[in-house]
Amino acid sequence: MNIFAYCRVSTLDQDTGIQEAALRKAYPTAVVRKETASGTTTEGRGVLELLLEVINEGDKLVVWKLDRLARNMNDLTNIVQTLEDKGASLEILDQKIDTSTASGKAFLQMLGVFAEFETNLRKERQMAGIVKAKAEGKYRGKQPSIDPEKVKQLKADGMGATSIARELGIGRASVYRILNR
Repeated sequence: MNIFAYCRVSTLDQDTGIQEAALRKAYPTAVVRKETASGTTTEGRGVLELLLEVINEGDKLVVWKLDRLARNMNDLTNIVQTLEDKGASLEILDQKIDTSTASGKAFLQMLGVFAEFETNLRKERQMAGIVKAKAEGKYRGKQPSIDPEKVKQLKADGMGATSIARELGIGRASVYRILNR
């Protein structure tokens, strides 16, 4: 049986140190893999995809906390199903959940519902804050980083799209988008 430990943080300024220490304490010989990616989806999480690909019958995937693995029921269910199909199991250290047992599977599903609920509440609060800020005139969204007039002026001066893009440090598609408005 192989133990694969998975650590995840959302941003580059975060650190997997606490997760890794807890995982190594529980399983000193585990293969520990780390990645920096959002937990709101499994899309673009190459390390997790690789672990799910190489895990075999009798192996175990271990994470420190549920939210390090998945933040919605669909992703959690898919991960657990992939592991079950391969004859492997999932363990979540801080909640002492092990899907190799019936009670562990049931408890994991309940926690997954609450994790998704928490994510949805956070999104609602964020949207409410944006609506309030817009009403107060404090929220303007992301400001344009390209000056369309500069692009048009360079074109009028005879520069081609590639030269304009290089001059302004932007993509050619952005140049064409502005010129075709």
